[in-house]
Amino acid sequence: MRRDLPYVVGGLVLGGLLLGNAALAPDAATVGALDVTLVLVMAAALGVCRRHPVLALGVVTVAMLALHVRVHFGVSAAFPVLGVVYLAAWRGYRLASVVASVAFLGGFLAHDVSVAPVDRPNQLIVERTALLLGWFVAANVAGLVGRHRRAYLEQVEQRALEAERTREEMALRRAGEERLRIARDLHDSLTHSISVIKVQAGIAVHLARKQGDEPSATLLAIQEASAAAMRELRTTLDVLRTPDDDRVGLARVDELAERTRAVGVPVQVTVTGRPRPLPDEVDQAGYRVVQEALTNVARHAGPATARVLVEYAPAGLTVAVSDDGQASPARPPTPGVGLRGMRERVSGLGGTLRATANDDHGFTVRATFPLDGPA
Repeated sequence: MRRDLPYVVGGLVLGGLLLGNAALAPDAATVGALDVTLVLVMAAALGVCRRHPVLALGVVTVAMLALHVRVHFGVSAAFPVLGVVYLAAWRGYRLASVVASVAFLGGFLAHDVSVAPVDRPNQLIVERTALLLGWFVAANVAGLVGRHRRAYLEQVEQRALEAERTREEMALRRAGEERLRIARDLHDSLTHSISVIKVQAGIAVHLARKQGDEPSATLLAIQEASAAAMRELRTTLDVLRTPDDDRVGLARVDELAERTRAVGVPVQVTVTGRPRPLPDEVDQAGYRVVQEALTNVARHAGPATARVLVEYAPAGLTVAVSDDGQASPARPPTPGVGLRGMRERVSGLGGTLRATANDDHGFTVRATFPLDGPA
């Protein structure tokens, strides 16, 4: 509601200016209770225009035409309509903004012609019509330009994020390859040498005891040290091959939800079925799908609430993220690199991914992974 406050204040200020202009204009009619009601309706419509731009556009257009007919506000009656026309065009409702512009201009011109003297042409009507036409054309064009500029900036930002993510993935991949190379080198060289030392020391101890002699303390120390070195080397090789600090999984979904709440998006997490250990690839892929979907909600859905579902079934795993944002079947979002990456990740494990706009409004990403056989 705080985001709507500037629009409410702007509507009240415009309404006050219109009423003040009507009181001072010599050719304006007396303002009555119905006219004040129409101004309040206009201010209320401006208050909700951020969430419902088409509805607000229709209400403001009708209210301002009615005020112009009753009080004869003049061109000042077009100011609230111009603001909502710009907002509607900026939000992508081009047809609605054009229809409202034509309707207001037609009604305005029809009223001025009906009250003008019939015995002589009224130059003021022509000037007003030309002025309003230029204003409405400028408002529609400015809204479209603003929308395209916003889309361009979002695309540039997404490319920068994808480039940064690609650099991070490349760095992680190179680090992983380097760890594996070090692990192979250690296994091929150092492990072999220590194994030889351990075996030789063990044989020497065995032969000494077989001959009835007590092995020397130095020989026993060599045998013990070589065994300890082998244990530590195996532990080091395990760490190099499978670094625990890079592992993510669905057990950390609550952390994702908390980070998304921190940027202002309410998130509800629901887990159904009996959680059980999953294959590492499936566990990580499910986590990444939820991560990317919540990122898209925070960046593209607008004011919305996200719902995360993790469903464990005997033969499969399902993760879904849905929101009640501004996407709709008539205005579906354009699939980007993130959605394509999710689809490739899921299909590579034999699963399916469905990403579509909801019937009313919002967007849903749903991934299903089979668990009844090897991926």
